[in-house]
Amino acid sequence: METYIKGTFSRSIYESSSGYMVGVFRVIETNQEDLSHYVGRTIPFTGYFHELNTFDTYQFFGKVVQHEKYGEQFQVDRYERCVPEEKDGIVNFLSSDLFKGIGEKKAKAIVDVLGKDTLKIILENPNNLILIPGITEKNIQLLHSQLKEYESSYEIIVSLTEKGFSSRDAMILYNYYKKRTIEVFDENPYQFILDIYDMHFKKIDQIALKNNMEKDHPYRIQAAILYVMEEVSNTYGHSYYSRDEIAFLLPRVLGLEISYDLLTEAFEALEKDSRIVIREDKYYLRDMYDAECLIVKRIRILSHNPDQNEKGLDDEIHHLETFFGITYNPQQLDAIRKSYLKDFLIVTGGPGTGKTTIMKAMLELYRQMNHLSYERLQEKVALLAPTGRAAKRMSEATMFPASTIHRFLKWQKEQNRFQVNEYNKSKIEFLILDESSMIDTYLMAHLLRGISSNCKIVMVGDDHQLPSVGPGQVLHDVIQSKAIEVVELTELYRQGKDSHIIHLAYDIRHKNIQRDIFNVSEDLTFIECPDSDVMNQIREICQTYQEDSYHDFQILAPMYKGLCGIDEINRVGQSIFNPKSSLKKEYRIGEVDFLENDKVIQLTNMPEDNVYNGDIGLIDQIKTNPKKEILIDFDGNVVKYTPTNFMNFRLAYAISIHKSQGSEFDVVVIPCVKGYRKMLYQKLIYTAVTRAKQKLYLIGDMEALEMAACNTYEDERRTTICDFLVSGIK
Repeated sequence: METYIKGTFSRSIYESSSGYMVGVFRVIETNQEDLSHYVGRTIPFTGYFHELNTFDTYQFFGKVVQHEKYGEQFQVDRYERCVPEEKDGIVNFLSSDLFKGIGEKKAKAIVDVLGKDTLKIILENPNNLILIPGITEKNIQLLHSQLKEYESSYEIIVSLTEKGFSSRDAMILYNYYKKRTIEVFDENPYQFILDIYDMHFKKIDQIALKNNMEKDHPYRIQAAILYVMEEVSNTYGHSYYSRDEIAFLLPRVLGLEISYDLLTEAFEALEKDSRIVIREDKYYLRDMYDAECLIVKRIRILSHNPDQNEKGLDDEIHHLETFFGITYNPQQLDAIRKSYLKDFLIVTGGPGTGKTTIMKAMLELYRQMNHLSYERLQEKVALLAPTGRAAKRMSEATMFPASTIHRFLKWQKEQNRFQVNEYNKSKIEFLILDESSMIDTYLMAHLLRGISSNCKIVMVGDDHQLPSVGPGQVLHDVIQSKAIEVVELTELYRQGKDSHIIHLAYDIRHKNIQRDIFNVSEDLTFIECPDSDVMNQIREICQTYQEDSYHDFQILAPMYKGLCGIDEINRVGQSIFNPKSSLKKEYRIGEVDFLENDKVIQLTNMPEDNVYNGDIGLIDQIKTNPKKEILIDFDGNVVKYTPTNFMNFRLAYAISIHKSQGSEFDVVVIPCVKGYRKMLYQKLIYTAVTRAKQKLYLIGDMEALEMAACNTYEDERRTTICDFLVSGIK
């Protein structure tokens, strides 16, 4: 039996353009004993609606949920408008603001004559109103047209659900297309994918086929092409494809082979509609092509701007050395000087070369040269990083506020858009980006749209680390073009020169592992053992560090499944670091039992709670009665989770190497086994090794490590930012 509440809409708290609403509902009836205390009172609600008014009675079907911030709410899955049945209700309805010019007196006269079936009679034959005293021809037309329009919206939503759409999707579609919804579906259901971000190919295709769409219809082929291009882009990181690649993958999506002529017609139609761009046999999604062009144009403009005035610059840099008690090496001095002189600069370098140190100097130099107070500096400058952990490290190193790019751009999850954009730009004048290798093409383009065209930019990063999770390789492409000012830091700090971890990192870059580097100092250990013994070795190391802070010790692995996969390591790690106890509450999610004090990692961005993908915290409290809640402490920021977002975190005794990017740990353990097969490649193992600050354990097969260092195949992405910077946009 579905849970429902019946009552009236009181007011809206928040509404999105897609029809999502947060509001307040006055309850007059419910079929759930647990909700009976709301009868005669109001309850907050959320859901998708095409319209709600204060004069109708509604029946909401759904469930009660606990919101992290706002407490108990009724989550509406579907709803029905209750047709007024009593005469008084019909009078109130007809005299409402929906029917202008029909007051209570006329409404009462109509109901006195037509009775309880008033609404049905008006819809079927409005001429029945002619003989009612005081009712004009204009009143009749208004009543009939408004009532017909009022009813038609519900008919459209019912029709959509009959076609196979969920109530939520039906609301979103109706709110976008209104009366045209069914017309658009009948003409081309795949148009929904193009117009509404929350509509995906597989969902629409299934419904379209169910409603007799031909498998080889041109609209279906075009939609499948866009789907293939987007999926491959997200999987492999490419920005363009060949015709043959797309043609090879299409049959898997469509379930049939497509002729050369049909495919050609589809490509031509997509190009004409500006959905794709074809340049020299390269096939781009329009959004990707536009993003690459925007990045190239902005970088070119900034890099060709004349240098700033050098007057007093060297004296100020010398003052910085005295102020910070540091003597910068020639490469660092070059980077610091150019951060002020140039409007666009890239600073790259491996671990131990002082990238973080010079960011602090760049910031102070900009302040001094522009005679700014620290308060004014915060209005003029932004320090940004792709992840929360990287932003926190950046802030700690510079003693200046830093943020994630998503937070800076004010990402709205509900609408999948940034509030800071080309129509609402930030006023900052100087931007420093750390961990720039992690910034994908789309995110970089969004960032550039959100700042003024004359904002200075310094990109800092290590090009030898993993590329972005999203498509593209912006930092790599700009460096490879050799058309832009780049300062490469290669000289190691004294601490770096003494670090065997850093020397291993450079060995990996040069594809030449020196075996005699291991087990000669405290910071770098290789434990050779068969794959079957790796977990026993991990267990022993965990026992050694089980009293350490959860931030200090981290196991990194490239894949989740298998004997030495992340899932199995987490099971072992939990048994050592946080064993089950009658004193700890626990809660099972999927196949994992989560305990209080468990180490967990955030899997998605939740900017409204200031927690981001990759953040690591501890489960502070688990509540199961009467409400299911899990409170996670992210370094003092306690975030409340309910069943609706329990899938947003997982155990973090072991995490993926991709998730570790942007973070550092005192002690890192990396299983290195041939069983990882294709996951072993240079940038992956290099990124993992450079996460360790003080001690690194590698466990398993030395040949697997050497194989990873020499494997650069996985690094290759097909992009054109480099080509566009060198040869111009085509």
